[in-house]
Amino acid sequence: MTDAAAIDRFLEMMAAERGASRNTLAAYRRDLEQAAASMSGAIETAGVADLRQLMAGYQSLATSSAARKLSALRQFYAFLLDEGDRADNPALDIARPTTRRPLPRVLTHDHVEHLFAQAEQEAAGEAPPAAAVRMLLLLELLYGSGLRASELVSLPRRAIAGEHEFLIIRGKGDKERLVPLSDRARRVLARWMPLIAEGAIWLFPSGRSHISRVRLFQMLRDLAARAGVDPTAVSPHVLRHAFATHLLEGGADLRALQLMLGHADIATTEIYTHVDSRRLVELVNRRHPLARMADVDALAPSS
Repeated sequence: MTDAAAIDRFLEMMAAERGASRNTLAAYRRDLEQAAASMSGAIETAGVADLRQLMAGYQSLATSSAARKLSALRQFYAFLLDEGDRADNPALDIARPTTRRPLPRVLTHDHVEHLFAQAEQEAAGEAPPAAAVRMLLLLELLYGSGLRASELVSLPRRAIAGEHEFLIIRGKGDKERLVPLSDRARRVLARWMPLIAEGAIWLFPSGRSHISRVRLFQMLRDLAARAGVDPTAVSPHVLRHAFATHLLEGGADLRALQLMLGHADIATTEIYTHVDSRRLVELVNRRHPLARMADVDALAPSS
């Protein structure tokens, strides 16, 4: 079997059995075809020594990129092992490049308040510009629901379920999830819906499609500048980080946050637990069952 045939079979399995998205399949194909081209022999029969030499050539890459390429190889050889085409998985003997996930940039509560104050001021009045109402709703959904930029701009009108209490989001891997819609967002949504052209498919239409992620990024930075917030500190992703971090600070459950963010692995959500030691002490003193018990000093016997 040729390298191309082995890779094709693997990708067919990933699509049919695991529901991998087109972007994921394209990334696997690219990584495996590059690996095959770098090997002296067939990728299907490569051994541990071949893979170590291959990974040594990836030292100039970012750690995350090298780790992704090794992950593709591990899954590829696991597939060949399951199919009986190999007796081992040589990629398991290769140490995974260590990665340190950077802490996300987060806006302070004051910064968020300045953004909302500016957006609300511009959307105030009986007949505000449609663009101002749209900007306020975009801000409400980014910070109030934690949507990814791509999920937000591509929201169809039919994404609004029931009495507008939830949004139906189609996220990564075409997986659907329900995201709560705040009372504030519902009020702005009620103002925005009549302003959408009749028959529009998208919640945020633009021309023949919807607004782009680039346009959303520009609009947020323009709003930040008008609100007196450093525009370079504001982006759709930063607002998503702020949503997650501020919810955790308020005592939200990590599992609930994982569902709202649409993370497949809770380890991804755990990055938002980067709270300072002072707040951890406050959290224990306020939330722990012992905090509701009588003061220890009051229970001590008098001398």
